[in-house]
Amino acid sequence: MTKAEATKAPLKTVESLLMPGTPSSVRERYLSLEERALTTDFGPLEEDVVVLDTETTGLSFKNCDLIEIAAARLSGREVVDRFQTFVHPHGPIPKEITALTHISDVDVVDAPSAEEAVRALSEFVAGSPVLAHNATFDRTFIEGVSGGRDVTDNWIDTLSLSRIALPRLRSHRLSDMAQAFGCDSVTHRAMADVDALCGMWRILLLGLSDLPVGMLVLLAQMHEDVEWSFRPIIKHVMLQKDNVDAPFSLKERRHELLAEGAVEPLGDAAEKSGRLEVMSQDQVRSAFGPDGVVPRLYERYEPRSEQVEMALQVRDALATSTHRAIEAGTGVGKSMAYLLPEVDFACRNGVTVGVATKSNALTDQLVTHELPALSDVLGGVSFTSLKGYDHYPCLHRMDQTARNELPEELLGQSGRSLAAVEEDVLTALAVTYAFSCQSPDGDLDALGIRWRYVPRPLLTTTPAECLRGKCPYFPNECLVHGARRRAASSDVVVTNHSLLLRDIDMDGKILPPVRNWVVDEAHGFEAEARRQWAVEVSGERARTGFELLGGSKTGAIHNVMTKATGLEGSTLLIRLLTKCAASSARAQVSMSDMLIALHDLAKVAGPGGGYDNLTVWLDEEARATPEWASLSEAGHAAADKLEEAEKDVRSAVEELNKVAPQLGADLNEAGRFLGELKDGLRLIVEGTDETYVYSAQVARRKKDMSSEKLLAEKLDIGADLGERWLPEMQSVVFTSATIAVGKSFDHFDHAVGLDRLGKDMHKDVRLDSSFDYDSHMSVVVAKDMPQPNDPRYLDSLCDLLFDVHRSMEGSVLTLFTNRRDMELTYEALKPRLAGIGLEVLCQERGSSPRRLRESFLADKSRSLMALKSFWEGFDASGDTLRCVVIPKLPFASPRDPLVRERERREDRAWWKYSLPEAVIEVKQAAGRLIRSASDSGVLVLADSRLVTKRYGRQFLTSLPKTSGTMLERDNVGRYIEMWRKSHE
Repeated sequence: MTKAEATKAPLKTVESLLMPGTPSSVRERYLSLEERALTTDFGPLEEDVVVLDTETTGLSFKNCDLIEIAAARLSGREVVDRFQTFVHPHGPIPKEITALTHISDVDVVDAPSAEEAVRALSEFVAGSPVLAHNATFDRTFIEGVSGGRDVTDNWIDTLSLSRIALPRLRSHRLSDMAQAFGCDSVTHRAMADVDALCGMWRILLLGLSDLPVGMLVLLAQMHEDVEWSFRPIIKHVMLQKDNVDAPFSLKERRHELLAEGAVEPLGDAAEKSGRLEVMSQDQVRSAFGPDGVVPRLYERYEPRSEQVEMALQVRDALATSTHRAIEAGTGVGKSMAYLLPEVDFACRNGVTVGVATKSNALTDQLVTHELPALSDVLGGVSFTSLKGYDHYPCLHRMDQTARNELPEELLGQSGRSLAAVEEDVLTALAVTYAFSCQSPDGDLDALGIRWRYVPRPLLTTTPAECLRGKCPYFPNECLVHGARRRAASSDVVVTNHSLLLRDIDMDGKILPPVRNWVVDEAHGFEAEARRQWAVEVSGERARTGFELLGGSKTGAIHNVMTKATGLEGSTLLIRLLTKCAASSARAQVSMSDMLIALHDLAKVAGPGGGYDNLTVWLDEEARATPEWASLSEAGHAAADKLEEAEKDVRSAVEELNKVAPQLGADLNEAGRFLGELKDGLRLIVEGTDETYVYSAQVARRKKDMSSEKLLAEKLDIGADLGERWLPEMQSVVFTSATIAVGKSFDHFDHAVGLDRLGKDMHKDVRLDSSFDYDSHMSVVVAKDMPQPNDPRYLDSLCDLLFDVHRSMEGSVLTLFTNRRDMELTYEALKPRLAGIGLEVLCQERGSSPRRLRESFLADKSRSLMALKSFWEGFDASGDTLRCVVIPKLPFASPRDPLVRERERREDRAWWKYSLPEAVIEVKQAAGRLIRSASDSGVLVLADSRLVTKRYGRQFLTSLPKTSGTMLERDNVGRYIEMWRKSHE
């Protein structure tokens, strides 16, 4: 079932806006806000306050203009004065903006200029505090006009404030909140939005007032040296409450929350006596039939034989305790095909089943749409979403950030002013504290924190840094470990590949005892395992670690020294901490020597590599060079110094734990990286563990040395999975739209370890897509393109792409395998396309993939040239994407250390690994083209090796449309024009 077919009920009530699992005590307060707002008075906070909204010609601060400004002055709940004006922009209003706002060029033709409008606004506001929802947007447009800075110095962002005041809402959009709390409905006109925000202002203040008074005190008093726009508001609300001096404990508050919904863990399926029950095959078919469960989940449901077949295969895997690899094409409806039998199995047997996805986006889709819908029709299905450590607030780390000096070394990396970043950090702290005091569980992803500016280490921890038993919140009150404990009582656990793989690596110590898994988007499972199980020693990790650990004058050692001065036995403690500072300094110098030696490895890298970095395969030849001898000597010396510092930190922690356990925990946390670096260095420098392939990434320029690292990656992921994990599981269903190469699953089965099991223990299943690819998709191969290493290649590619773009009238996604080819092609093609009125974007260095995607989708004639991040997971249905071009087959570089190590160890390694991996990547890229049953488009393959090499057929037979049209490149454009006429 596609996402578009899912039921999307309008958000109309507070109940519908509340996050699932909201405690009843919190829920009741939210539901009573509207009634209480009628009688509550917040005095000065509601007097002489201006509420403002703007409309603009677009979202770009550089290229777009104001077209309307509206404002209202509040006195209590009453609007006592209004301001509204259209604004004359520099150019015509885009059609989509007129459709959205109903403001046309006629409305603004005689309107005042931006300068005149802002001058009048300044007179109206007269320096009063200004409330705006997403105030940064309105403020930037207002202050971008001459005189705009005179409007006010006091802007209050009610979007951020609403996340502090009402953290359990699923949406903080003004339109959603205004509708739910009975305020004026929102249109896309400025004054209507102003009226809605006027109505919401007291609701937000009441939400703040409902937070524990001790928490308000904490928020009002933290980092008082930082100028924070919300501090006066929080302080005023706090002073209106009783018991301001009452002590506050977040631990106690969380204990109360958890007591409201305490549940018992479910059992381990492996320990259940007797045969476990599953749906019968007839029950599965019936569930997808006209009167079954599944059709009731959707407004429009179309029966699909492939979906039923997949559900039956999942059911059979559960019944026989065997495994499956299922390739199910786009449109089959994989999620419901595996969820129904798995959920039923969990509920029948009182066990937990698991779903692991590649992306948090799919995780969120399952827990916010499919699983709630199933719970409604099946009656009370419990489910928990689990993500990695850095997706959850670390309450101990939050307490540290709230009470300790903010580390400038972390705050100064965003390019913004320190004051602006500090304000964002305080807002993030406030949002997270408020969420934590109302939420039994949950993660940071829905809290709207601006992670571009707020360093995650201030609010989160890592598996290595987690204090576990030494943390005051461990285990129950902790959001990380508490979520894992509560997951053990859920019917379904939904997580991502990375967390599942970390659990496998730690022998099941992270996740509940799940014995039946579905691994969705399984084509990426092996690559993610290689990333997760890699051992890395980097200059960046060393620099950050030593900065946070510090010495006698900075960092954690300094902070602990300062607080240890008045403790019992302080003389011994200071001596031990001084010793820590000295050994840490020696280790830092030794690591610097090692990193200098690492940089010298660039001399043995050979030709090729990226613009900025080189990769060195650390084989016997590389390890025989003088450069490696220097690095090895420096690496062993650094490992010894790190071990010395690690021991000194451990000794200091042991003494601190006797008199000040919290200080001991702080120092232990800061020093944990020393052991990681030591163990990683010894593994890679010695290089004797043959389960790894070893490499170094070095920079071409000394100024980029901080990006350099040593790396050890697992060579055979399938061996680990097949020996350590799969035998412990009852059933694992691997599924994706791209698993097989042609009709063969050999490559995938080897990658995930299925071929290590007996043949009767697993089964491969290939299900065609429900979409009509033969009618809706055309595959074109430009058979006479020069080979990619031919000097004529890029010129020919530019000519071909020009013809493709012209014949498609834009809406083309060109997917490159390397940055150099992309940038050269873009520079050559951009002016040619501009000459025929077409615009092409490029994934330039530092560009945001999300913003590129939004910009590409905003204009149906706009095209995009992109790299790896757009080869998969990029959805653009309809006319926004009508053509995908793949200039070059995505073979791994022959210089890649993994490729070279495989070739050293195995015959025909290229055919066994590089070829099938490239085939699957092309299948993924082709999947960008057809995302719904009504989509149509053309896939252009501009690599003549598809015709000249015998492996070319494997690519074509693996595509959803297995027949390709072979054309000379000069005829591709004319073919596309004819194809479009017959399909549009």
